[in-house]
Amino acid sequence: MYRRWKHHPFYIRAKYGCKQILLPLIIFQFIRTVLLPTTFDVILLGLLALLYAAILLEWL
Repeated sequence: MYRRWKHHPFYIRAKYGCKQILLPLIIFQFIRTVLLPTTFDVILLGLLALLYAAILLEWL
């Protein structure tokens, strides 16, 4: 069976949009974590960084 696209166009647009939004969020969260570190901030920063890395390495 021939498939026109590897992924649905909506998925590609959503992934690109998340990639654009994640970097400023990571920078903001990093600054917040440096100034006032809490357990929640560190965990959130780690999760955002892992999500961004997964998108860049095309794991998602």
